[in-house]
Amino acid sequence: MKILWLKADFLHPTLRGGQIRTLEMLKRLHRRHEVHYVAFDDGTSAEAVARSAEYAARAYPVSHRAPLRGSPAFWLQFAGNLFSPLPLSLARYQDAAFRRMLQDVQRRESPDVMVCDFLTPAVNIDDLSSWVLFQHNVETMIWRRHAEHARNPLLKLYFQRQAERMFQVEARVCRAVRTVIAVSENDARTHQTLFGLPHVPSIPTGVDVASLTPPGPMPGVTDLVFVGSMDWMPNIDAVDYFLDEILPLIRRRRPDCSVTIVGRRPPARLRRRAAGDLQLRVTGTVEDVRPYLWGASVSIVPLRIGGGTRLKIYESMAARIPVVSTSIGAEGLEIHPPDDILLADTPSAFADACLELLADAGARARIAQAASDLVSSSYSWERITADFERILFGAMN
Repeated sequence: MKILWLKADFLHPTLRGGQIRTLEMLKRLHRRHEVHYVAFDDGTSAEAVARSAEYAARAYPVSHRAPLRGSPAFWLQFAGNLFSPLPLSLARYQDAAFRRMLQDVQRRESPDVMVCDFLTPAVNIDDLSSWVLFQHNVETMIWRRHAEHARNPLLKLYFQRQAERMFQVEARVCRAVRTVIAVSENDARTHQTLFGLPHVPSIPTGVDVASLTPPGPMPGVTDLVFVGSMDWMPNIDAVDYFLDEILPLIRRRRPDCSVTIVGRRPPARLRRRAAGDLQLRVTGTVEDVRPYLWGASVSIVPLRIGGGTRLKIYESMAARIPVVSTSIGAEGLEIHPPDDILLADTPSAFADACLELLADAGARARIAQAASDLVSSSYSWERITADFERILFGAMN
């Protein structure tokens, strides 16, 4: 099978959950099929294109760098988007050169199946009817939840308008493509209900159990750890929520509770906050998140906004670290609380769950073992890729 794969970025350095999911599946598809990969290259990493041979027969980079959020160029783009039918998060990636590259590769390679990875690149596809859309999230739901949780009235209004625009675009694209693939049964049902789709196949989230299993007893580094890209708004909201509303409750009973936030591009205000708190560490980009998981007592996922599935939860489970999450944070995952994870949806309940685990090594060990057994038995990347492959065969031209 010859596969044309379209994405907004290359897969190295691998810093986000969506990159991990795509990389792990493409590496396995690449062993059996001919993959042609078209993506933007923002020029910030030499390994981005250089390492594409790990997952593609040939890569087609298109130079493009969306302005960094908060920069003067970003605000100019923001102003120009105020009256656009596209939400800003998609308009930032409209690109004539990308469209031409895509058309050229389609014409020369005549692929058997074409995959649009995330909604973002779809703004550069003229005819969607032959494409498979791989939906890691339901983008409309993310923006609706941003609006729900925004405190500033102007920001709430902005998020509501972005959500309305996203719904229009996402509904149009989902209805136009040949197949939509979701990353959980919950997301599949949401696609069907929200966009009126008759059938949406789904694949579960995978995990590399072997690489995440700790090599042996590890020294404690932190009580609580959060792992996630800190330039993604749902993660920023989650950390703000935790630090503002949950951590003070924990520290009333455990004043020395330490917290480590691991993820690229943390906001400057978060770094300033850490500078004034000896028990709060903000790492920024790290080469390997595993030592931070192995050195933590509890992994926290206080997400209030999101979609898709949280790779960070299965990775923590594979790393044998017990997890405390909100229901939204664990949305779409096959879990069995309280046996293999603790769920808490209010600040007091979340704080209590963290304190319970921090005080009870036996409970941490029981939950961690049950979680490790779960991911080891059911969520290998080989199994997930085989499910994805079967869907692609069904969508072939």
